[in-house]
Amino acid sequence: MSELGSEESEESEAPADLGEYDGERNSEGERHGRGKARLPNGDTYDGEYEHGLRNGQGTYRFTNGARYIGEYRQNKKHGQGIFFYPDGSKYEGDWVDDQRHGYGVYTYANGDSYTGDWFNHNRHGQGTYVYKDTGSKYVGGWINGNQGGAAELIHLNHRFQGIFLNGNPKGPGKYVFDSGCEQHGEYIYSEQAKEEEEEEEEHPYSLLIVPKWKAMDITKVTLWTPSVEQPPSPTEAPQVAAPAEAAEEEVPSSAVTDESAKGGDDEPSPHEVYSEALSPAKEAEEEEEEREEEEKEDQEDQGFTRLSYSKRK
Repeated sequence: MSELGSEESEESEAPADLGEYDGERNSEGERHGRGKARLPNGDTYDGEYEHGLRNGQGTYRFTNGARYIGEYRQNKKHGQGIFFYPDGSKYEGDWVDDQRHGYGVYTYANGDSYTGDWFNHNRHGQGTYVYKDTGSKYVGGWINGNQGGAAELIHLNHRFQGIFLNGNPKGPGKYVFDSGCEQHGEYIYSEQAKEEEEEEEEHPYSLLIVPKWKAMDITKVTLWTPSVEQPPSPTEAPQVAAPAEAAEEEVPSSAVTDESAKGGDDEPSPHEVYSEALSPAKEAEEEEEEREEEEKEDQEDQGFTRLSYSKRK
């Protein structure tokens, strides 16, 4: 990232050496209003002036190829503005007294980008850093230009949620995988890092020491898949009987009678309910058959009687 240096340091336009100027002036002869200037160092400015100072909207071009387009206040970048750096990077956002300060988007020469809060020219507050090459992104806190505080580091198929310090994860956190599995644990530092913490309070963890992840627990999650069929409703369940239930249906009726004779409180099985529902119909069938047999016998008796009588005549 380009820092405030020669590419952002603009010519002060001291009264003793104003360079070339073409534009409006006030009654005192000061540059005031709209004008163009070529400064002694070769830089150029095209924009608004007030009492001899750059003030308002303007475009400043540096000899090294950098340029600033935005607001000024008393010769300093102040307000909304875009700065194009010589290396191809760009910042668009808030400025205060020549400092990136407030909210802005910085696009780096390698394609990475940062969107979020700035304080005194540093990333500070809440922001999102996107890594172009991998597609990963860091979303969370920043302290004096470094990743710090609660944050989420999002990768292609998983993410880490936890606390960061000086650009490294620290302490408890968890990895969340797209499959639905969560791995809980913590990042720990070596004893060497702890010794350095005691020696240097201002830098509790060395940037050269990489913390190690210690896994503690994995949360199991049942995945939902659209292709899974819904289970049958309670009313449909008896129709899909298990093998054991099918075997139970073959038990003789006497066994069912014996079970009921024991005075059990269990609810009747599907087989019992089905048998009991059919018994009245069977009884009616049997009675009908007996009635038909009796009528048939009566008819035969009557026919035999008539035949005997006709023979006697």
